[in-house]
Amino acid sequence: MSPRVVFDTTVVVSALVFTNGRLTWLREHWGAGDCVPLVSRATVAELTRVLGYPKFQLSSGDRRELLAEYLPYCEVIKVTGRCKLVCRDANDQPFLDLAQSGKADLLVSGDRDLLALAGETRFLIETPAAYRARVFDLRGGTSS
Repeated sequence: MSPRVVFDTTVVVSALVFTNGRLTWLREHWGAGDCVPLVSRATVAELTRVLGYPKFQLSSGDRRELLAEYLPYCEVIKVTGRCKLVCRDANDQPFLDLAQSGKADLLVSGDRDLLALAGETRFLIETPAAYRARVFDLRGGTSS
C-alpha cells in the first residue's frame, strides 16, 4: 500500500518548477503511484498562489500545466479539524491539519517550524532528503 503523504508547498514547487533540481524525482514517484499525495482546499490555494510569484515567471498556461502534473495524482481531503499541535507559523498549520484529517503516514517539508514538531504527531514529519532515503531503502536501491 502506497504511503499517504502531505508535501508542503515548497517541496511541490521545487519538484515541479526546477526540472533539474534535487526534488524532480518526486514527479515520477507520485506519477507511478508510489505515494498518495494529499491536498486540501487550503493547500491547493497556497500552491496556486506560490506558482504565481513573479520570480518564477510562469504564464497562466505554464501554471495550469504544472498543476496538471501534480493534482491528478492527489487525493483531495476535506479537513475536518485542527491538529492538536499548533505550529509556530500559522501559514504552516494547514499542512498539519491536512495530515491529521487525511490520516497521512507522513508530512514532507523542509520548513523548520514543521520539522520542529517531528516526533509529536502520529504521522512522521521529515525532510525531503530523509523521505528520499526511506523510499530508496524500501526499494532496495540507492538514493544517489
